[in-house]
Amino acid sequence: MLLTIDVGNSRIKAAVFEEDTLVELFIMGENDAVIIFSEIFIKYPKIKSAIYASVGKIKAEVLDTIQKHVETQIINHITKLPFTNNYTTPKTLGIDRMVLAAGATLLYPKKNRLVIDVGTCVTYDFIDQDNHYLGGAISPGIALRYKSLNDYTQNLPLLELNSTEIFIGTSTENSIHSGVINGLTYEIEGFISQYFLKYQDLTVILTGGDAEFLAKRLKNPIFANSNFLLDSLRLLSTYINQND
Repeated sequence: MLLTIDVGNSRIKAAVFEEDTLVELFIMGENDAVIIFSEIFIKYPKIKSAIYASVGKIKAEVLDTIQKHVETQIINHITKLPFTNNYTTPKTLGIDRMVLAAGATLLYPKKNRLVIDVGTCVTYDFIDQDNHYLGGAISPGIALRYKSLNDYTQNLPLLELNSTEIFIGTSTENSIHSGVINGLTYEIEGFISQYFLKYQDLTVILTGGDAEFLAKRLKNPIFANSNFLLDSLRLLSTYINQND
């Protein structure tokens, strides 16, 4: 059994895998992490190793708890990856983006791949069919868009995600919902369409916390998997072990 761990900007996600099957998913805050990880190892004593990727801050005691139980691979900028990194500033490329690119490369060989991660930020990462990572884009996620409208104006309220289909906003609140949700939807559609113009053999993976919500609104063909980063860590763990 393998434990994959994704430390994000706002929460920690972990998954227990038995071979390629996800057995159980855990979502936790930093304050609960030591207790929850201890419970995971009690519940799944067959976990033999863990693989860990972090873009957020985590208490040292959390990582210590994991490493005390099992051998732990920590992904960093010197980790062997299944693609050539053509980013002009490779050391600034987010660990999460590296892992997603690795997962797409391993899962969809000899394809052009675009990974879109809709979380705190929206990241776009492109890997061509020759396994060259070319880069992508970063923009604000849904929660950041709502928050910025409230932070940088005097009168606009702070709203949360609304699943109601709204196009023409008939009130200030509905206008905000329309702008945030439709604006991001059209942004994603626009990026996908531009990539399809240049790379017709294109596989698009949509992942992240808001993936399921947005997948229903997108017209372009995509593979939606909200836990693709955790699955990518599983694939990357196998790749690293086979290429040591």
